[in-house]
Amino acid sequence: MHVISSRTFTGHSHNGRNTPEIYPVWQGRRQGDVARRTVRERKLIAMTKVLGISFGTKNGNNDSICKEALMGAAERGCEVEFIRAMDLDIKHCTGCITCVKMLMSGRGNMCIHKDDFDWLFFKMAEADGIVICDPIFETGASGLFHTIMDRFGPRMDTGNNVISTQIAQKIIAEGGKAKLPDPRIICPGKPISYIGIGGSDWGTHVQSDHAIQAMTPTWRVIDNEWVPWSKRALLDDEVVARAHQIGTNMANAAKDPEHAAYQGEDGTCPHCHANDYYLVPDTDKAICSVCGLEGHVTLEGGVVKVVYLDEETHDERGLFRAHDTAEGKQIHGEDIGRMEGELSQLQKGDEYKRRVARYKAFVSASMPVRA
Repeated sequence: MHVISSRTFTGHSHNGRNTPEIYPVWQGRRQGDVARRTVRERKLIAMTKVLGISFGTKNGNNDSICKEALMGAAERGCEVEFIRAMDLDIKHCTGCITCVKMLMSGRGNMCIHKDDFDWLFFKMAEADGIVICDPIFETGASGLFHTIMDRFGPRMDTGNNVISTQIAQKIIAEGGKAKLPDPRIICPGKPISYIGIGGSDWGTHVQSDHAIQAMTPTWRVIDNEWVPWSKRALLDDEVVARAHQIGTNMANAAKDPEHAAYQGEDGTCPHCHANDYYLVPDTDKAICSVCGLEGHVTLEGGVVKVVYLDEETHDERGLFRAHDTAEGKQIHGEDIGRMEGELSQLQKGDEYKRRVARYKAFVSASMPVRA
């Protein structure tokens, strides 16, 4: 039995083998490469750029702490830009899966909504590094952050866009018409940091929420911090200094993304550093709420630890199951493709149609009266 080592996504498989055959487009699509040509060209004529995004109220703690981080990045010679998410028109994902259907049929990358999301996404994609400050709601990320996180996936999922690119290329090679996803979408390894700002000590889930957002585009988390009792944060020199350091860390990561590494506390998960687990009842099993790896709870010197075993963290083909890796995304993509195929066949059957009609006829949705 072997305990897995702690590694983050670099564009290659966890165990050092080449990335699976389904992902050749992924090779080299890391920070500053061909898919990021606009960023690379800017680096030749300008400074490394760090983008700060606040999900808080205007000139509130989130805005201020985010700008303190940007000051740290600016002191390291970075160009900085600031966006307040509350100023944007971002609609909720409806779960219509139009984006999935377009991607998996080689028809490009699109969404039914026409709002500010694409503008925001490409601001993020074209920056060299990102710092997000987000108010804590009910121990987790804010509602607006969740909305944007939902809009990221599955449309902006790196694996889905790699697969879509391959599908479109095959259709074109065979003489058909297809549309490739915008290559700027495929930018794994981009450095990103998060700061959760909480009004009390209820914030135990926010770091997991934030890390899950980075998982969809396979961006590299540099810092993942949360600040309790933040009403006095601007007068807390320790909090201000930590935000400044997070900005400095981001500047260093953005300038050298190939060697960027996580700078926060180790956490319980030896792979993704998360502390949030689902404990399987009546067993010693624990499932990481972020990377999805299943391990075993142990107590070593009075310290709770989760041990991962190679034979359980890899599938029968030897692919690493962690959700934030190329191999984990391949496994997930295959699972989703299989389920969507099964659903498509079920929807054609009379029994499926009969059951849908029964529920449709049972009761209609109530709506408010609008003038």
